[in-house]
Amino acid sequence: MVSDTDPPPMSRTVAILYAFGLPLGLIALVFLPAGRIDWPPGWIFIAVLVVAFSFSALVLACVNPIIFRARSRFQPGTKRWDLILVTAILLAFAAEIPVATLDAGRMEWSAVPLWVIPVGYVLLIGGIAVAAWAQAVNPFFEPGVRIQTERGQHVITSGPYGIVRHPGYTAAIAMFAGAPLALASWVALLPATLAIALLIMRTGLEDRLLQAELPGYADYVRERRYRLIPGIW
Repeated sequence: MVSDTDPPPMSRTVAILYAFGLPLGLIALVFLPAGRIDWPPGWIFIAVLVVAFSFSALVLACVNPIIFRARSRFQPGTKRWDLILVTAILLAFAAEIPVATLDAGRMEWSAVPLWVIPVGYVLLIGGIAVAAWAQAVNPFFEPGVRIQTERGQHVITSGPYGIVRHPGYTAAIAMFAGAPLALASWVALLPATLAIALLIMRTGLEDRLLQAELPGYADYVRERRYRLIPGIW
């Protein structure tokens, strides 16, 4: 059931742009740098992403459909510093794919052992799965950092939030690291490292905001010591 405080739905125009623009953009990012369309690793990469994200979307549509409204746009009140960080993170992540396909598909700068590629796909698919799990249990999983007072935001402790405080960021780090490995490129780990570093910075800033402004979060921090990696960080 949709309430008046829920985010507005994505417009039909935006939905169409997402449905057609994102796959076409992904194809361009993969094959233009590679210099050829008949590059099997590129098609495997795209197929894995399409299947994994489509499956996660179907699951979320069943268990937490409001998440599509929450994540359709940046909502009013999103912190300005977060908009800047998210832009930089997305640009760094987007750079991973063309750098990796230029490397592996055309220039062959990297000598990546075959066993590394499945490791990359495990990280990539695992990251997508954990992100879907976090979104399934957290209706406040928005793209921007803010306190969602109008929606009655409260601390979520179920699912992966019972393990670490920011499982969505853990998932993103796995995806950022997995994409270059899946495409067999060491060079693309450079923009991946930048994306991960910026994401870690964002995690710290968001955690500080939540401790200061979200009721109950300071107690949650004392109960869940680790932000990203259980037993380590």
